[in-house]
Amino acid sequence: MFSDIMAATALPATDPTAAKPVLMVVLLGVGMVFVGLIAIIIICKLMGAVFSALSKKQPAPSAAPTEAPQPMENRQEIIAAVSAAIAEELGRDVSALRIISFKKL
Repeated sequence: MFSDIMAATALPATDPTAAKPVLMVVLLGVGMVFVGLIAIIIICKLMGAVFSALSKKQPAPSAAPTEAPQPMENRQEIIAAVSAAIAEELGRDVSALRIISFKKL
């Protein structure tokens, strides 16, 4: 079946007008690809314009006053546990580590 299709679409080498439909199909295909790409670009630009207009209309949320950070309970125990975990991961003794600062994120 496949060979029948190929034989029916085979172009004779001596007929110069036989390449005309093939060329038309190729140009039509390439043209459709570029039309599709241009349509995608236009849609993206329009969506960007719509969303930027919507974001300008909405008021920016006011910054809520932040509370002062509360001191950590058992700070020394937490530092000891973290430094022990780091020392274990690095394969060193805890006394070889020097903790410079410790902040809660």
